[in-house]
This record gives sequence, structure tokens and C-alpha cells, in this order.
Amino acid sequence: MSASPARVIRSICVFCGSRHGRNPVYTEAARELGRLLAERGIRLVYGGGRVGLMGEVADAVLAAGGEVIGVIPSLLIDKEVEHRGLTQLHEVGSMHERKALMEQLSDAFVVLPGGFGTLDEACEILTWAQLGLHRKPLGLVNTAGYYDQLSSFLDHVEQEDFLSSANRRRVLVEATPSAILDRLTAV
Repeated sequence: MSASPARVIRSICVFCGSRHGRNPVYTEAARELGRLLAERGIRLVYGGGRVGLMGEVADAVLAAGGEVIGVIPSLLIDKEVEHRGLTQLHEVGSMHERKALMEQLSDAFVVLPGGFGTLDEACEILTWAQLGLHRKPLGLVNTAGYYDQLSSFLDHVEQEDFLSSANRRRVLVEATPSAILDRLTAV
């Protein structure tokens, strides 16, 4: 039996923090992910901000000659946090419209460290997959063990029968940007 062909990924949506976090390795991982996306010819789709890890990953893609599509709600443009140097910037009316458009523009999802917004985006995308609205993979970059406790919690949710094993397996976890990109193309 031959191995299944690699998944073709042209665009990856990255969810991540609008802050840098305490540990400088988070910023390093965002920059590495951006550089790798550009090197692999994968377009970045993200929330359109210029701040925090969001700005770092976008700047790294652009610096390496890659393409970046931002999707930002009007309320964040009003706060002047949009990145003005992107390949494309889509302005939408709400956070929900932002997630819906980012999902439409992407073949897969990568989650870097972040807070409520990052978790909200990842959980909504996972819920849509669970409901059969898409079949796109999602991977967590577990930089410095950032997502260890979330992974343990998801194991607990599965053990308590609130999450099927198939849906638990939707959340891929790797320690580095390179490993998660390799894994996403293999599923």
C-alpha cells in the first residue's frame, strides 16, 4: 500500500497574540513561522494587526518575500492597530466576519501562543470542523510548553466523553513551527 499524498497547502491562517508575551521564544517562534511560510511558498492569512506576535509573523513573511493577507474588523482599524504594509488587507464589520473570511481564505490553521482572542479563533474553527463545515487541519505550536495544559485539558475532556477521539485528534501539537508545518501537510 502506498503512502497517502501530501496535503497541498497554499494558505495558512495563523492565530496568535496581539502581545509578545513574557518569554522571548514566543517572538522567535512567530518570526520562524513567518520565514518558513515564505520559504515554502505558503500565503499567510491572519488578523491584520501590526502589534505583538501578529505583527512579527506578518513582518517575517514579508521580509522573506512572501504574501500576507490580513482580515481586520473596523473596530480595530479605529484603534489604529492595522498593518499597512500587507499584500492585501480586508476590512470586515465584525469579529465573526473576520473568522469566517479567514477560514474561507485558508487551507489549514496554525496557533501560536496567545490569549482569549487566539483561543476563541481556534475553538471556533475546531467547532466548525466538528460540525463538518470544513475538513482543514489545525496545529498548535507548543513553544516552550505553552500549550501543555491545554493539551492535558483536551485529553481530560475526551476522557470525560465530552469530545470524541476523532475530534480530539483534530488538534495537532508540535514543539516547533517547522514540525507543525510538516505535520499539517501529512494529514
